[in-house]
Amino acid sequence: MTSARNRELLALVPVAVLLTAGFAGVFSQENEQLGNLSLVYGAYFLAICLATHVYLRIRLPNADPYLFPLLATLTAFGLVMVYRIDETLARDQANWFVLGLVLFALTIHFLRDYEVLERYRYTIAIGGLLLLLAPRLPGIGQQVNGAYLGVKVGPIAFQPAEFTKLAIIVFLASYLREHREVLIVGARRVLGVTLPPLKHFGPLLVVWGASMFMLVFIRDLGSSLMFFAAFLALLYVATGRLSFVVIGMLMFLVGAWFFASTVPHVHERVDIWLHPYDDPQGSGYQILNSIFAQADGGLFGKGFGQALINVPGGGGPLLPAAQTDMIYALIVNEVGLFGAVGVVLVYLLVTARGFKIALLASDGFSKLLAVGLTSVFAIQAFVIIGGVTRVIPLTGVTLPLISYGGSSIVANFVLLALLLLVSDRARREAAEPAGRVATMGAAA
Repeated sequence: MTSARNRELLALVPVAVLLTAGFAGVFSQENEQLGNLSLVYGAYFLAICLATHVYLRIRLPNADPYLFPLLATLTAFGLVMVYRIDETLARDQANWFVLGLVLFALTIHFLRDYEVLERYRYTIAIGGLLLLLAPRLPGIGQQVNGAYLGVKVGPIAFQPAEFTKLAIIVFLASYLREHREVLIVGARRVLGVTLPPLKHFGPLLVVWGASMFMLVFIRDLGSSLMFFAAFLALLYVATGRLSFVVIGMLMFLVGAWFFASTVPHVHERVDIWLHPYDDPQGSGYQILNSIFAQADGGLFGKGFGQALINVPGGGGPLLPAAQTDMIYALIVNEVGLFGAVGVVLVYLLVTARGFKIALLASDGFSKLLAVGLTSVFAIQAFVIIGGVTRVIPLTGVTLPLISYGGSSIVANFVLLALLLLVSDRARREAAEPAGRVATMGAAA
């Protein structure tokens, strides 16, 4: 599969060119003379990506050749956008990128036989749920924009939800692989709707309850929606029953409506989404300025470094949380609707490659693991882009690999490592029969 790795190598070159051009665009707005610093940054980035490529060529020669370049594209674009906002944050982001690649390599090294995760599914699930509860613990929990998202232990701070999503996907993929037949065979039709057997209806209720718990106790609407949507995607792939997904969606909508009506902070989020003009200088300030920034960008954008992030004269932020929640609005403002659609297209390509890996996988766990990892990545992108564009209420999740945040970068490169492990095995097994047929034909 040398040709696959060669395609990966060739795809990394334009990624480095994109990063170099992006930094050149930012520097040209900040300085009258354009130096060679953008070339240096581009060379550093390409060198790191080439080192990762060599590692993949040795360890996973059959893995998908496009996933790593696609995620490197998102990371490069994110580095440019964050640098445009704050140089210090961009340096931190670059360090997290390197750490993410280190954990990416370690994941591939120690989980070459990733099916071992099935044996520890309950331990992994419990560990993930405990991580999710950590932000509510006194002394280490941190509240961000009203939601309990962060944990700070000494100098180390991170968002547990980014790692919990991996643990939950591993558990659900393993559980549904084992019980998929029971869910299908034991299903009954009531009023034309296929219902799962009551004794196996528990997992749906447990995941639904966990999502509602996150909505109320942790106040994290984005992660709640992300986890439950990924579960429904896995449930559909495991059973092929669309009615199960419809039932799950109705359960989530009913639960969300109930808590939006009774729990103050959930009601406030929904109210800001529906009626931002009621308090344009207060609660609606962020989302309204996000919409205005996107409209101001037009089709082609104002150019790198041209967006107005802060009110002139030290009047405070014009686009609050531009490096995290609102980075998509900044992207639309500076590169226009066409540039933003290009970013969305990259997420769609990652999603397509992930689902192709699932189609190639021959065993149930690999197939469900690839679907779950791909779904949670795609849904996270949708949740934050949908919030910024006011399609859904604004949430606190990050735009994968573009928004500032070390936890997101590290967790998503671990996610990439798991996807490539599945891909390497699936593509190798798919090539083996063809190789045997060719050998037999030559012998004949």
